[in-house]
Amino acid sequence: MLGKTDIRGKRQSAVLNGEFYIMANWSDPRANAAYGAPRAGVADAAFDAGLRSYMLSIYNYMASGVLLTGVVALLFANSPFVVPVLSSPLRWVIMLAPLGFVMVLSFGINRLSTFAAQALFWAFAVAMGLSLSSIFLVYTGASIAQTFFASAASFAGLSLYGYTTKKDLSGFGTFLIMGVVGLLVASLINIFLQSSVMSLIISGVGVLLFAGLTVYDTQKIKSLYFQIAGSDMLGKSVVMGALTLYLDFINMFMFLLRFMGDRR
Repeated sequence: MLGKTDIRGKRQSAVLNGEFYIMANWSDPRANAAYGAPRAGVADAAFDAGLRSYMLSIYNYMASGVLLTGVVALLFANSPFVVPVLSSPLRWVIMLAPLGFVMVLSFGINRLSTFAAQALFWAFAVAMGLSLSSIFLVYTGASIAQTFFASAASFAGLSLYGYTTKKDLSGFGTFLIMGVVGLLVASLINIFLQSSVMSLIISGVGVLLFAGLTVYDTQKIKSLYFQIAGSDMLGKSVVMGALTLYLDFINMFMFLLRFMGDRR
């Protein structure tokens, strides 16, 4: 989490400063409507420009992270080391390393500098690339590419909806998180059952859940800007927003690959 106590404090300070500015101008006889309207318009335009820059930075980080992951996965899958490494106990390190980076970023973001958070994000993208390299050994390259572009198009549409919708989606957060927990439990159970039908059901539910999370997380990230605009948390919030959307995209892609992927 991004330090709710610190963010609230800065948000309250910003609100108080904003109210003081408005009241000071309202009590000034020279501050009539002719002067007030342009100032409000300029402030709104500056805020909208800041929001667009903030979201664009998040999307750029997220897309760059996905690209880095794909390049690392493809290179490692075509290297002579992939089979020996993935056949050894080292594969557990590769599988669990991304989770370690996510936990460090999630629980230690307040203690990290912006530069450290950015460095951990890129390291996480590389670790994910090593972890996902096995899909090139299981599925054909053409089906992976097809699924990737389908996931990218779906993600773009869903995230755009989350950014533009006026509907408050905060009530769906608990439902979606509970769904992800249930999905994880079902996946663990199916490791022992090895049911192909259950696997298809899990994949279908997974696609729907992470599609919903893409919409929900985009709106949540956008709303967070209203709380941290102008604070020193902005840079780290960009990294965490990119990480959140990255995970939504990768999970949606992986579940969709189970439907669209052609096995070798």
